[in-house]
Amino acid sequence: MADNKDSSKNLRLGMVNFINTAPIYIPWKEKGALAGWEIVEGNPAQLNKMLHEGRLDAGLVSSFAYGEGYPDYFLLPDFSISAAGPVGSVLLISKEPPESLNGKKVGLTKQSATSTRLLYIILEDFWNIRPEYIPNAEHEDLHNGKCDGYMAIGDEALRLRNKWSHLHVIDLAEIWLKETGLPFVFAVWAVRQDSFLRASNHFKQLHRHLSNCLEIGKNNLDKISSIVAPKIPMGQQECMTYLKGIEMNLNPDHQKGLKLFFSMLSKRGDLPQDVELNFIPITNEKS
Repeated sequence: MADNKDSSKNLRLGMVNFINTAPIYIPWKEKGALAGWEIVEGNPAQLNKMLHEGRLDAGLVSSFAYGEGYPDYFLLPDFSISAAGPVGSVLLISKEPPESLNGKKVGLTKQSATSTRLLYIILEDFWNIRPEYIPNAEHEDLHNGKCDGYMAIGDEALRLRNKWSHLHVIDLAEIWLKETGLPFVFAVWAVRQDSFLRASNHFKQLHRHLSNCLEIGKNNLDKISSIVAPKIPMGQQECMTYLKGIEMNLNPDHQKGLKLFFSMLSKRGDLPQDVELNFIPITNEKS
C-alpha cells in the first residue's frame, strides 16, 4: 500500500487527557515525539468531534463514536480503555437508591457519549427505570436541587467518589459485568480510513510505538501513579489500584463486550444494525 502522505505535515493523534491514559501517555512523553505524529489532548467528546471532522487522523475516542462513524474508520488492534468490573471513574451518584430514580432528574456529563449510552442501558434496559435526563449538567446540580442523580466520568468521577461517598455511588462498569459477564469497552483507538490509505507506514509505526509504551507503562505503574496522583488529588497507592483496574487491551472477550454494546444500541435505535469491528490491516510487530 503506497505511503504518499506529505511527509512535511505531521499526522494528528488525539489523546484523552484523563489519568486513565497515563500508562501509555507518560511513557510516550518520556520516550519523546514519534516522527510524523503530533499529539492533540482533549476529553472524549472533543476528540470524537475532531476525528469525525477530519481534524485528527487517529485518536482514542469513545466506543459510541466509533459505532457512529465506523464506515469511515479502522480500529487499531490490541488497544482500548476497558474494565472487567469496577472501574471507579464512570459513576452514577444519587441522593437516593437508583431504584427510586424513576421519573426523577438525572444529570448527564457532556464529556462522553459512550458512558451516557451505558447509563441508558443500565437504567432502562437492565433495571426498567426511566428518569428525566438533564444534558450538559454539572456536578453542583446534584446539591442545588436541579438533579436527583448525576453521572460523572474520568478524573471528575475520581474526585467525587470520595467527596460524596455518603451518597449512593454506582459503578457502571461493575453493573455491566454483573449483567452480561463481559468487560465493557469505553474507548477505542480509531483511525480515519482516508488517513491510513495515504500514510499506512505511519500507522504501523504508531502501533509498534503504542505497544512499547504500554509495555513500559505496565512495568512502571508505581512511578506513573506517583506522577499523576496529585492531579486528582489522590494517594499514590489508591491511584495505582485504580490504574490496575483499567484494561488497555482489546482481546476477544473485550470485542464480544463491544459487539454486545453495539447490538443493544442498535435495538434502541441509537446505532445502525451492522456496526462491524474493522481492524487496521497490520501485523502485530514489535520493535
